[in-house]
Amino acid sequence: MKNHLLIGASVSLICLIFLLCAWELFLAPFKNQSSWLVLKIIPLLISLMGILKGKIYTYKWASMLILIYFIEGAVRSYSDQDLSSKIALLEVFLSIVFFLCATFYVKVNRP
Repeated sequence: MKNHLLIGASVSLICLIFLLCAWELFLAPFKNQSSWLVLKIIPLLISLMGILKGKIYTYKWASMLILIYFIEGAVRSYSDQDLSSKIALLEVFLSIVFFLCATFYVKVNRP
């Protein structure tokens, strides 16, 4: 069970990082000069090594951090149009998957 949760959290986090990079740089940039918005992946990159190694403390704070990305995806799914709103829904989905996997991983590994 632990390995499934670790893999689920890791895969969803990596997919979210790639999705956000592609979204802000290539797929549907926010405006003409919005490539700086790709910097929002930095907190996810900081947490990536701890998530891959299975560190409980990283899972705890990353599960709270991911809620920011959930909120951004929810807001942009309603406010953006066309492709950007669909990508935002995918961001919401990936953030929910990560949150659930991280939360249950912490619960399973609790002493």
